[in-house]
Amino acid sequence: MADIWTLVSFGPEGWSDEIAAGTVVTVSLALATLPLGLLIGFFLALAKKSEEATLRIAANIYTTIFRGMPELLTLFIVYFGVQILLREISALFTDEPIEINSFLAGMIALGVVFSSYASEVFLSAFRGINQGQYEGAWALGLSRFSTMRLVILPQLIRLALPGLSNLWLILLKDTALVSVIGLSDVLRQSGIAARVTKEAFLFFGIACLIYLTLSIISSLGITWIEAWSKRGEARR
Repeated sequence: MADIWTLVSFGPEGWSDEIAAGTVVTVSLALATLPLGLLIGFFLALAKKSEEATLRIAANIYTTIFRGMPELLTLFIVYFGVQILLREISALFTDEPIEINSFLAGMIALGVVFSSYASEVFLSAFRGINQGQYEGAWALGLSRFSTMRLVILPQLIRLALPGLSNLWLILLKDTALVSVIGLSDVLRQSGIAARVTKEAFLFFGIACLIYLTLSIISSLGITWIEAWSKRGEARR
């Protein structure tokens, strides 16, 4: 038992420092990916409901590709494929190679996958808003931008929040995929500790508890956000 406490302690003989640093990387990656995925997903939803056929087709092709491909394959394409492409392009202009670090590659790959699913959530939320909301805002003299910002967007967030909450929890777990391209997240650090100490059950169990704790904290935060988004509704 004493050896186990030594292994999970902080300091030169323990692994908690490395695992804690990996947890910070995991959370940072998820938080950095979230706004990217939400922004792209929102504009994809606007494109899908656009009257312009080319925009609808392009948005549907995008979501079909990234919803149909495994997340790990998307990660490999971004980290290896895009990096090779950028090097070939940069070689035409400079001798300095362009490199994509594993954090940026993970953020881009997870972001495009997240956005493809988020676009469907936003699209469903748009369909839940009555056309009369738009017409009433225009009748009051609001511009399209003001209508979207003041009338539609608050309702859109409330309607899309349950679906986006599920996507956030999935994103939080999918960050574990970046360990295969060398990013020192919580899973990679736990795996290194397991291999070095030969205590796989201990350290992978710790990783499970960390992901479970992050999910519980996220669920509590989501519950608070949902209550905040419904603050203007009349009590029945």
